[in-house]
Amino acid sequence: MSASIWIINLVVLAAVLEADLGHRKITRMRLIRPLIIAAVIAAFWISGIAGSGTGLWVELAGVGTGIVLGLVAAALMRVYADGGRWYSYAALPYALLWVVVVGARLWFAYAANHDIRVPVGTWMFAHRLTSSALIDAFIFLALAMVLTRTGSLAVRSRALHAPAAELTAGQPPGSSPEGGQRAA
Repeated sequence: MSASIWIINLVVLAAVLEADLGHRKITRMRLIRPLIIAAVIAAFWISGIAGSGTGLWVELAGVGTGIVLGLVAAALMRVYADGGRWYSYAALPYALLWVVVVGARLWFAYAANHDIRVPVGTWMFAHRLTSSALIDAFIFLALAMVLTRTGSLAVRSRALHAPAAELTAGQPPGSSPEGGQRAA
């Protein structure tokens, strides 16, 4: 397994957990930083997008899976306003999702070169799938997950700008982000 796979996965995991765990202010830089990380990863590690065939479908599946996982991650974050500022809150379930997803990607990258090398190689040969397309699919999954989570933060915090949108998803009217009742 190449060092680039470890680097990409661990950088994404560290950046996301550092930025999101606990109560965090939603700032312009917090929303821009994942875009910068995604651009750097894309520029240095994506070898080329498959134009057709199985490679294209596997890469699109990576993007689709990343979007779904990003939406799950976003659902595990609460976004709220307090004193005219916007915040998010993420706890253990959010961290566990990211650790499991990154761990699964790293396990597959390791196992595909060791434990399940023959079955994966046979499947790739039978479907005319290059290793570059498979690696790119996992990179697309990671990027789509991060960008979907970031997009959700931007959209949800923007929705709080509207006067009637002071509530986060599933929060009853008049309650604070910590779950208690606000004074009238």
